[in-house]
Amino acid sequence: MAYASVCKHRNLGEGEMVPFTVEGQEIILVWPDGGELKAFTGVCPHDNGLLKFGGFNGRLLTCTLHNWVFDGRNGEGLSPTGCALEEYPLRIEEGWVQVDLPATVAE
Repeated sequence: MAYASVCKHRNLGEGEMVPFTVEGQEIILVWPDGGELKAFTGVCPHDNGLLKFGGFNGRLLTCTLHNWVFDGRNGEGLSPTGCALEEYPLRIEEGWVQVDLPATVAE
């Protein structure tokens, strides 16, 4: 795994969710109100719905495909419980948000 630059940190704001496609992978950067910036998979674990079309109210992330709800602070499933979004390691280097993505399997 290697860190990939996603965007400038200054372009993100608390209470926002911003989607990106990085190295062919859908990710979302989520900055919950009063929390820390997080990087999660951009795909719902239920039916592979793209979370970039979902809603984020500063704390809760909702997949519009079947209304699954996740906690933006840790990716844990709230409705239903027992599921979670995959979280990726994140760092800020020289003003850039960088995310450590898993290697993709070559087809």
